[in-house]
Amino acid sequence: MGQISSAERRRNEEAIRAAMDRLLKGDFPPGGSCDLKTLATEAGVTRTAFYPKKNRDGTTRPGPYQHLAEEFQQRLRALREAGEVVDPRIAQIERLKAKVAELKERLAQRDETVVELTTFKELAVSRLAAQHDEIVRLRVQAAAVGNVRGLLAARPETAPYGSCS
Repeated sequence: MGQISSAERRRNEEAIRAAMDRLLKGDFPPGGSCDLKTLATEAGVTRTAFYPKKNRDGTTRPGPYQHLAEEFQQRLRALREAGEVVDPRIAQIERLKAKVAELKERLAQRDETVVELTTFKELAVSRLAAQHDEIVRLRVQAAAVGNVRGLLAARPETAPYGSCS
């Protein structure tokens, strides 16, 4: 790959800065995110231009747009530290995590309510069974004594005394 002219380099830097501004405002292409790969794609430059290069003797030199990559990372970090969420997918993930936590709490409360209601039902059923047993015992006792008279059954067409119907 050959050298690029200073005019082409300037155009590339302008394109990178414009793409950087769009990405940091949250304007992502479909399938893109706020990273160097999307920045390079949006600016029309190779991603490798953002990373250091090795010379033939093994020493390293900065990539042609490495300073812009560092600026992008610094601006992104500053936005995150300020509490701004640049990537809407990250915001969505955070919202969903909060929703999951809320739903887990509601589920735990419902489980607790189910346990309380089950305990109440068991207690109520056992009390009803004890009352039924007591009624049966009293009926047997009353029948054995013989001095208790049963009430006459009301005729179906008449309402009992004191009723409103």
